[in-house]
Amino acid sequence: MTDPKARIVHLDDTSPNTRRGGDLRAVLTPTSVGATSGFMGLAIIKPGDRIGEHYHPYSEEFVYVVSGELEVDLDGITHALRPDQGLMIPVDQRHRFRNVGTTEARMVFHLGPLAPRPELGHVDTEVTEEAAAVQAAPPDPAGAHA
Repeated sequence: MTDPKARIVHLDDTSPNTRRGGDLRAVLTPTSVGATSGFMGLAIIKPGDRIGEHYHPYSEEFVYVVSGELEVDLDGITHALRPDQGLMIPVDQRHRFRNVGTTEARMVFHLGPLAPRPELGHVDTEVTEEAAAVQAAPPDPAGAHA
């Protein structure tokens, strides 16, 4: 049963996820707050970095650019994204983000509805350098790469 209490989660209480490029922080999730309809987080993307191409077979993705200069490829077509702009990405649309500016970019994201299981919610269509490094690393006995 989900606890109906409102909860505050600080960014520092989240773990970095750099597997697909950038630093993706899932802040409000089923695990962290008992969410049942989707999840929200912050993407922190350094200059020259990117989030590899992927799509979501069950969820729409909503993004809002807080700071920085980004480009997004939507099914192979490039669009500029600047601060105070939002974007809705439909279910199954391939997309990737690149920081084309000289400063860190920050982008809030929300996906909903949830996929039936977390591992079904995100389909990679390219491998980033970060993902290749994780795949090539020797097994971690503590399970940190799991």
